[in-house]
Amino acid sequence: MLLAIDCGNTNTVFSIWDGEGFIATWRTSTEWQRTADQYYVWLSTLMRFEKIDVEITQVIVSSTVPRVVFNLRVFADRYFNTRPLVVGKEGCALPVDVRVDEGTAVGPDRLVNTVAGYDLFGGDLIVVDFGTATTFDVVDSDGAYIGGVIAPGVNLSLEALHQAAAALPHVDISKPQTVIGTNTVACMQSGVFWGYIGLIKEICARIKAEHGRDMKVISTGGLAPLFQQADALFDEFDDDLTMRGLVVINEHNRKNT
Repeated sequence: MLLAIDCGNTNTVFSIWDGEGFIATWRTSTEWQRTADQYYVWLSTLMRFEKIDVEITQVIVSSTVPRVVFNLRVFADRYFNTRPLVVGKEGCALPVDVRVDEGTAVGPDRLVNTVAGYDLFGGDLIVVDFGTATTFDVVDSDGAYIGGVIAPGVNLSLEALHQAAAALPHVDISKPQTVIGTNTVACMQSGVFWGYIGLIKEICARIKAEHGRDMKVISTGGLAPLFQQADALFDEFDDDLTMRGLVVINEHNRKNT
């Protein structure tokens, strides 16, 4: 069994892959101080609770938080007797090329999304991921990662408004009833919601024009369905895109070792 771990700036996702599909997925907050032992106690408790009795033989990790990688390596080695593959590190090969400026470090989550997008939908893609940051990743016709765009995340923008302006409350993002807000919360929700609709449309349109070919727009992340309500922004949505990419990368490395 494969344990795929996607560690983002806000949350870390653990999924177990049995060779045909994900049999379980759990999410926890990302904390770099968490030890290997704490990871195991948390995961083993959830597995027992859901009556999942499987042997983990392979582990793959994608992490945008470098400080957590060491403890995840120890976790895999100590409790599953396996050396984990870590995306972006030596020993973990990608099935696609990365064509960016020399010396540029590309976030592993973006590489994983590229791999998954190409595997599922082919080339000439824009992958929009709604995470702590909203990222746009451009996949060439041969599956290569060729760059993209990074914008502030939706919740990050709302939190910045709340923290920087004393009179503005903390609000949750939702589709407003009207564009013109008649109270402070409605005004903030409208600004963020319709502002991001405009951001997504404009950035995707400019990427397509610059790329010079027809492109599919693929979305992932929890807020993608919310923004799809307003307009047909995306051709496909896959909430498991990152985890699927980890599975593809793991299989690629196992076949070539």
